Amino acid sequence: MTAGRKVGAAATGKRTRLSPGERRRQLVELGVEMLAERTLDGISIDEIADQAGVSRGLLFHYFASKDDFLLEIVREASEMLLQRTDPALVTDSTDPAEVLRAVIGSYVDYAAENSITYVSLLRGKASGDPDMAALFDRTRVTMIERTLAQLPALGVERNPRLEIMVRGWIAFVEEATITWLRDPRIGRDELVELDIAALPGLALSVAPELTHALLDGPAAPLP
Repeated sequence: MTAGRKVGAAATGKRTRLSPGERRRQLVELGVEMLAERTLDGISIDEIADQAGVSRGLLFHYFASKDDFLLEIVREASEMLLQRTDPALVTDSTDPAEVLRAVIGSYVDYAAENSITYVSLLRGKASGDPDMAALFDRTRVTMIERTLAQLPALGVERNPRLEIMVRGWIAFVEEATITWLRDPRIGRDELVELDIAALPGLALSVAPELTHALLDGPAAPLP
């Protein structure tokens, strides 16, 4: 989806008959597009209803409240982030180091292309609202699990300390990305490499075998 592209009736400003599911989907997509251009607090129900060619009252036929509508926008934006960083979609490689680089590259690209959305999810209204924060934390957990899923190929056994470390690494990636978006004094590739280099550095204290595997590659199997 491209920011600013109007969906369905929004392209003409005329009312178009859609099924309830299609109309709900259209309204959420328009909300995600608007989020690409302004913060979550700046989402306008009246503007979205106008673009969809429906009344404000009809919008609330599909969503119980503005907060409910905003929650669905955040849910959709989070799903888009997960899709953009799905290892199966970003690379054909089975090498964990290459998978990691491809995923982090896609993550940074998504953040750069959707900077207002990204910062809103992590630092705006979404981060302060319990329901929205819980929703994005589930997104974060998915990314953590994807990272941990690479461990067997590196010959590393999953354990609680490693899980905490990976969660901390994801937090580092988030903060580094936000800092870079606000003050991009290094290039995109430099940021990706910085994120990747942080993982073996953090792992050194809890799983040195992971550090060696990431830096040197997985150990060769015994004959």
